[in-house]
Amino acid sequence: MTVADQLSKVVDKTSRLIDLCTALQEENDLLKQESEFQKRTILNSDTRNKDLEEKLRVLTLARSLEGMKTTELGMNEKTLDIKQKITEFVREIDKCIVLLKK
Repeated sequence: MTVADQLSKVVDKTSRLIDLCTALQEENDLLKQESEFQKRTILNSDTRNKDLEEKLRVLTLARSLEGMKTTELGMNEKTLDIKQKITEFVREIDKCIVLLKK
Protein backbone atom coordinates (compact mmCIF):
# COMPACT_ATOMS: atom_id res chain seq x y z
CA MET A 1 0.00 0.00 0.00
CA THR A 2 1.41 3.33 -0.98
CA VAL A 3 1.67 6.41 1.14
CA ALA A 4 -0.93 8.08 -1.08
CA ASP A 5 -3.38 5.21 -0.42
CA GLN A 6 -2.75 5.42 3.33
CA LEU A 7 -3.20 9.18 3.26
CA SER A 8 -6.44 8.77 1.31
CA LYS A 9 -7.78 6.31 3.92
CA VAL A 10 -6.84 8.69 6.74
CA VAL A 11 -8.62 11.55 4.96
CA ASP A 12 -11.71 9.38 4.39
CA LYS A 13 -11.81 8.25 8.02
CA THR A 14 -11.27 11.82 9.21
CA SER A 15 -14.12 12.98 7.00
CA ARG A 16 -16.42 10.28 8.41
CA LEU A 17 -15.41 11.23 11.95
CA ILE A 18 -16.20 14.89 11.26
CA ASP A 19 -19.61 13.91 9.83
CA LEU A 20 -20.29 11.73 12.86
CA CYS A 21 -19.20 14.50 15.22
CA THR A 22 -21.51 16.97 13.44
CA ALA A 23 -24.45 14.54 13.66
CA LEU A 24 -23.78 13.93 17.35
CA GLN A 25 -23.57 17.66 18.02
CA GLU A 26 -26.94 18.20 16.31
CA GLU A 27 -28.47 15.38 18.35
CA ASN A 28 -26.96 16.86 21.51
CA ASP A 29 -28.46 20.27 20.70
CA LEU A 30 -31.89 18.69 20.15
CA LEU A 31 -31.64 16.81 23.43
CA LYS A 32 -30.69 20.02 25.24
CA GLN A 33 -33.73 21.77 23.76
CA GLU A 34 -35.96 18.89 24.78
CA SER A 35 -34.49 18.94 28.28
CA GLU A 36 -35.17 22.67 28.63
CA PHE A 37 -38.73 22.17 27.41
CA GLN A 38 -39.25 19.39 29.96
CA LYS A 39 -37.84 21.59 32.74
CA ARG A 40 -40.23 24.41 31.80
CA THR A 41 -43.12 21.96 31.66
CA ILE A 42 -42.29 20.65 35.12
CA LEU A 43 -41.96 24.18 36.49
CA ASN A 44 -45.32 25.15 35.01
CA SER A 45 -46.89 21.99 36.43
CA ASP A 46 -45.42 22.72 39.87
CA THR A 47 -46.76 26.27 39.74
CA ARG A 48 -50.19 25.06 38.64
CA ASN A 49 -50.16 22.45 41.39
CA LYS A 50 -49.35 25.07 44.03
CA ASP A 51 -52.12 27.32 42.69
CA LEU A 52 -54.62 24.47 42.85
CA GLU A 53 -53.50 23.52 46.36
CA GLU A 54 -54.04 27.11 47.47
CA LYS A 55 -57.50 27.19 45.88
CA LEU A 56 -58.33 23.91 47.59
CA ARG A 57 -57.19 25.33 50.92
CA VAL A 58 -59.36 28.42 50.45
CA LEU A 59 -62.35 26.37 49.33
CA THR A 60 -61.94 24.02 52.27
CA LEU A 61 -61.87 27.01 54.59
CA ALA A 62 -64.91 28.52 52.89
CA ARG A 63 -66.82 25.24 53.16
CA SER A 64 -65.91 24.86 56.81
CA LEU A 65 -67.23 28.36 57.40
CA GLU A 66 -70.32 27.49 55.40
CA GLY A 67 -70.90 24.49 57.62
CA MET A 68 -70.86 26.63 60.74
CA LYS A 69 -74.48 27.35 61.63
CA THR A 70 -75.53 29.45 64.52
CA THR A 71 -78.84 30.70 65.73
CA GLU A 72 -77.63 34.22 66.37
CA LEU A 73 -78.37 36.64 63.52
CA GLY A 74 -75.15 38.60 64.13
CA MET A 75 -73.01 35.49 63.74
CA ASN A 76 -74.78 34.55 60.50
CA GLU A 77 -74.07 38.02 59.08
CA LYS A 78 -70.44 37.76 60.14
CA THR A 79 -70.16 34.35 58.49
CA LEU A 80 -71.73 35.70 55.30
CA ASP A 81 -69.31 38.64 55.33
CA ILE A 82 -66.36 36.27 55.74
CA LYS A 83 -67.62 34.11 52.86
CA GLN A 84 -67.95 37.15 50.62
CA LYS A 85 -64.44 38.31 51.46
CA ILE A 86 -63.01 34.87 50.76
CA THR A 87 -64.84 34.80 47.42
CA GLU A 88 -63.37 38.20 46.58
CA PHE A 89 -59.90 36.97 47.54
CA VAL A 90 -60.27 33.92 45.33
CA ARG A 91 -61.33 36.11 42.41
CA GLU A 92 -58.36 38.41 42.96
CA ILE A 93 -56.00 35.44 43.17
CA ASP A 94 -57.43 34.08 39.92
CA LYS A 95 -56.89 37.45 38.24
CA CYS A 96 -53.30 37.55 39.50
CA ILE A 97 -52.66 34.04 38.19
CA VAL A 98 -53.97 35.02 34.76
CA LEU A 99 -51.73 38.11 34.72
CA LEU A 100 -48.69 36.12 35.81
CA LYS A 101 -49.22 33.60 33.02
CA LYS A 102 -49.11 36.35 30.38
